[in-house]
Amino acid sequence: MNLSITMIWAIIRRALVAMVATAMIFQIALAEEHDDHDEHDEEEEALVLTESERADAGVEIGVVELRLLAELLRLPGEVIPNAYLSAKVAPRITAQIVKRYARLGEQVQKGQLMVTLSSVEMADAQGALLVADQEWRRVQVLGKDVVSARRYTEAQVTRQAAMAKILAFGMIDAQARNLLATGDASRATGEFDLFAPIAGTVLQDEFVVGELINPGRIIFEISDETSLWVEARAIASDVRDVSIGTPAQVSVDGNEWIAGEVVQRHHRLDEITRTQALRIEVSNEEDQLHAGEFVQVVIEKTETSRVLAIPKEAVVLLRGDAVLFALHEDGDFEPVLVDADRTVGDWIAIRSGLHEGDQIVVRGAFYLKSLLLKSEIGEGHSH
Repeated sequence: MNLSITMIWAIIRRALVAMVATAMIFQIALAEEHDDHDEHDEEEEALVLTESERADAGVEIGVVELRLLAELLRLPGEVIPNAYLSAKVAPRITAQIVKRYARLGEQVQKGQLMVTLSSVEMADAQGALLVADQEWRRVQVLGKDVVSARRYTEAQVTRQAAMAKILAFGMIDAQARNLLATGDASRATGEFDLFAPIAGTVLQDEFVVGELINPGRIIFEISDETSLWVEARAIASDVRDVSIGTPAQVSVDGNEWIAGEVVQRHHRLDEITRTQALRIEVSNEEDQLHAGEFVQVVIEKTETSRVLAIPKEAVVLLRGDAVLFALHEDGDFEPVLVDADRTVGDWIAIRSGLHEGDQIVVRGAFYLKSLLLKSEIGEGHSH
């Protein structure tokens, strides 16, 4: 009885060993088959295109390089006159408009006659200048030997003060000297002219003939519109890296863009919106922009260090993963997972997986993806 039990247990052990060995052999066979299948898949995924096939499909090859990426910052903006190329015409004394010589929108030249004014204060100053000039001329004729030194000096100072007053009131030196040359008191009417201090376009002329104008009232605003400013506002943290000279683009409709650059940064935030203003200078030789227009602004924020970057167009989605196609020395195209750091504009910064000098498909990646998917579909039908 004991012998029979021992034999039975021996038979069971042999059977168990045989079963375990069989299972191990089966697993090894499955693993080898799986490896063969993976190798077969990799061989199937290898893509080869001739130069002509690449050209026909629009496949372009590029080299992975270190780049300074420029992030595009989009902001709303408003066109304003360039204050450094603008001027305002205003009387310095109370005066009445007698005649205008320029109108809104006209181009004027520096020194061009703009308006004639009449003032009681100017009439008094003109008369005082004529009297002072006559006294000065008389004293000069008599000479220092005849008149006292005090009278001589007083006449000279009085004449100089009268001339300074008339010029301070707004009469130009040429007009004042012309008045003195005639010596005619009847010409001290109080009329005087204002001239354009710069060349440019008349942007403002809010007055009518006959109107009485107070001192400092702006009657003309002139600006050289060949160069304009665009003022854009943004959250301070968004423009912290924007420096003077940073390139910018300005557009009214989003289609045509005008190049410019950042020329100023406001150091005080807006008290209401808490935004920081940037001033962009643009050339307006073709008269495309006008003060008061709202525009779109794009500012290029350039990084200070170079990073490995690839075009965004080079990346496609394959089996749920972002991949690009690398070109090997043997001419095969292989899908490679993209380990992206961040996207800046039209470029993707790469964290790892690529090296400087690697050749990749920069255009036509979707075509290679379609070829790869077709080969997989064909393989599935063949089983």
